[in-house]
Amino acid sequence: MSRRAFIRWLMFIGAALVGLSAVFSQLVKKKFLSGEEAVMSPLKPEPVLATAEPTAEPLSTEPLMSYFILSDLHVSSGDPTTGKKLRQALDDITHFNAPVDAIMLTGDLTDTGTESDYKALRTIVSEYKLPPVHANMGNHDYYTIWINKANNWDQGAVPNGKTDAMSREQFKKFFGYEKLYNEFTTKEHSILLLSQEAYVQEKPEVGEGAWYSDEQMAWFKERLKALYKPGRPLFVMTHQPLPANGTDGRTHQLIRAVQFREALKPYKNVFVFCGHRHQDFQNGSPHYVKETFHYFHNSSVGRTLNRAYQQEAKNKAQGLYVQVYANKVVIRGREFSNRSFIAEAEWSIDLQKA
Repeated sequence: MSRRAFIRWLMFIGAALVGLSAVFSQLVKKKFLSGEEAVMSPLKPEPVLATAEPTAEPLSTEPLMSYFILSDLHVSSGDPTTGKKLRQALDDITHFNAPVDAIMLTGDLTDTGTESDYKALRTIVSEYKLPPVHANMGNHDYYTIWINKANNWDQGAVPNGKTDAMSREQFKKFFGYEKLYNEFTTKEHSILLLSQEAYVQEKPEVGEGAWYSDEQMAWFKERLKALYKPGRPLFVMTHQPLPANGTDGRTHQLIRAVQFREALKPYKNVFVFCGHRHQDFQNGSPHYVKETFHYFHNSSVGRTLNRAYQQEAKNKAQGLYVQVYANKVVIRGREFSNRSFIAEAEWSIDLQKA
């Protein structure tokens, strides 16, 4: 083969190989690519997937605020059992295995409102390192008008020189208050404490009921409006319970009840607590009523009673523990005598959203 012929043969073989390569490439594209993808085109970048930003912070699973409500302590210099029960409650609270941001005392702190009863109360409270303590007055805190010179109950001793005004001043002095009704806020959650302002020495018609002045009712409405935050609970403490819906109260009840309920109507997530009835959480009586607000009847630390209002279980000392979460409020009855929660007194209330 001449040199020229050899070169032509090499060029033929090269062209054939190029052609075979192109045919093979087309066959591969037809097998693995479809339609338009088989047509040569510039590579397109992969689309970027959008990431959703969180719309709100996740709800906290830990309580935002927690506190105890103790009612009807009835501390008496003449009855050491009442002091023993208060010590049981405070021993439990100061060794509690969960947060306690405050303690509310909802009336009948003493049995007769005398100086000796308040002295006994101060002696007990001063033995403990406690979180903030706030209180309102109950009817028994005005009972000093019934006590004779021998420090005994004696209705015949009236008048004995004691007055409702003196009872009010003694209560305010004990807690360092300027007024009988007050508010307390901690960790952005507020508690309003309404207080009985007069007893039978000044207003015989009120009997054992809770009378609130125009000034106190105006303050209550103003503070509700100022403190209310949609989606967040607001707490109200009274001593005497409310009467039937649509009526004003009489003796042993909150007297200006119609106005009280009307003031609460515009607001969601309001929790109202009362004392006075002393009813054992385990005696089957109702302790929670749903109105436009959540209404709870506490038991008693000093004298827990059965449904016949008898002190059948003399060793019991009960109260409420309140935990505030981002989406609910949990309320649990506590038996201080054995440091246990009461299964019959457990409620979990979902908060209505803003």
